[in-house]
Amino acid sequence: MINKTNCMVILLTALLFSGCKKDFLQKDPTSRISPSTVFATTKNAYAAINGMHRMLYSQWYSNQEAGGQSGNMLYMEVLGEDMVMTGAANGFFNVEYKWLAHRNVNEGILSFNYGFYYALIGNANEIISNIDAAVGPQEEKNFLKAQALSYRAWSYYQMVQLFGKRYSKGGDNSSMGMSLILQKTEGAVPRNTVEEVYTQINKDLDEAIVLFGNAVPRPDISHLNINVAKGIKARVALTQQNYPVAAQMAKEARTGFTLMTGNQYLTSFVNFGNPEWIWGIQHREDQPTFFFSFYAFIGNYSSTNTRGNPKAINSQLYNKISKTDIRKKLWDPTAKEVDFPIASGGVRKAYMTRKFTLPNPANSNGDLMFMRAAEMYLIEAEALVHIGGRDSDARKVLFDLAISRDPSYTLSSNSGATLLDEVLTQRRIELWGEGFRFYDLKRLNLALDRNGANHNTTLAVTFDVPAGDKQWEFLIPQGEIDRTLGVVKQNPM
Repeated sequence: MINKTNCMVILLTALLFSGCKKDFLQKDPTSRISPSTVFATTKNAYAAINGMHRMLYSQWYSNQEAGGQSGNMLYMEVLGEDMVMTGAANGFFNVEYKWLAHRNVNEGILSFNYGFYYALIGNANEIISNIDAAVGPQEEKNFLKAQALSYRAWSYYQMVQLFGKRYSKGGDNSSMGMSLILQKTEGAVPRNTVEEVYTQINKDLDEAIVLFGNAVPRPDISHLNINVAKGIKARVALTQQNYPVAAQMAKEARTGFTLMTGNQYLTSFVNFGNPEWIWGIQHREDQPTFFFSFYAFIGNYSSTNTRGNPKAINSQLYNKISKTDIRKKLWDPTAKEVDFPIASGGVRKAYMTRKFTLPNPANSNGDLMFMRAAEMYLIEAEALVHIGGRDSDARKVLFDLAISRDPSYTLSSNSGATLLDEVLTQRRIELWGEGFRFYDLKRLNLALDRNGANHNTTLAVTFDVPAGDKQWEFLIPQGEIDRTLGVVKQNPM
């Protein structure tokens, strides 16, 4: 089967990628370090966690689109309606944008999103299984185990939304989700139900939150902590329509983090020191990403892709942004602003973005955020509207976020469905390009609708996909079906 079980003990950073990435369908890695060595002490075990962090910005399967978690982020955006491709450029993400790749069993978008997260799960399983016996302070063991549990929960959450049906609170969630691999296992494992996967996700997060409560502090925001675990829990609860938990966890997750100022908003989306970042990576200069970097596809780094295909915002969404909102300056609707940063030698296109502008455009290395405080404000506000009777609280949370972006924003007088629409519009503007749009459309049971905006018919091809259509489910990679002899079942074709 796919390398879920054995691609987990190459835990030291130098060896981690020699066995997991090159062929995610191979049964065993070619070289391994014994768990007894890796987990002899908590000091040694830190290398295992650091290796997992490194996986988040490493190239997978020689696929230029698959630069770790940034690959998923870009896939989720080009599948939506808010990010617009302005040119074919070198062809990357074109098939995905057309809604063809995730329904083709042999495409890289499937093998990456399947193999990448299962590799993280496999490594997390080794930590969870072995860390208790390591020599070292209990607080360090708690810290390492809590991170592994959070990684496992997050990875399953990322995947089940892609390969499973939308979760429906009070509905039938007995359809196929992911194969739950919680320890080293030989042989094929059938897919568990969507309900069972979410149950395990919440179990892992709840345990992680308890352990983080009695753990050493994290050294920096590349490491997961209780805020990150609560932030993931908030996302999961929002997806499961468990709105009281979503609101509470989001509020707790952002505790201790401040929102960006207006000046920071225009310059800090590639900066590890951003005060909003709850979880992100600081890109070391000695670990270059070249053309599989997030910034090789969006921003001012001069790649064939950014030069010929500067990413743009949906014109209809742009028009919803107030003129006094600092976020309006992240895009150029005219393609004529001479001071607007572009990739060297690149074309200017209407509504192109400057959100992810590197201070050194000659280097694709850039810090990358996976969770920030603004998202937690938006989760809390959305959840409070859904709860009912909490509109005034939702308005206040939304105001606290919006006023930091638009000094002319006034407390909303909307309520019910109108207030919810305002929150969701703010979410689309605020989180543009950060990897949420496909997930949001699916969890909200909304249709894809690219009509009436600046999407090019030839480039986009697919403009409408009904809510609930089978196209919202990614297919299982054909390699997994073949190697498990059909034990792992395919989604409806």
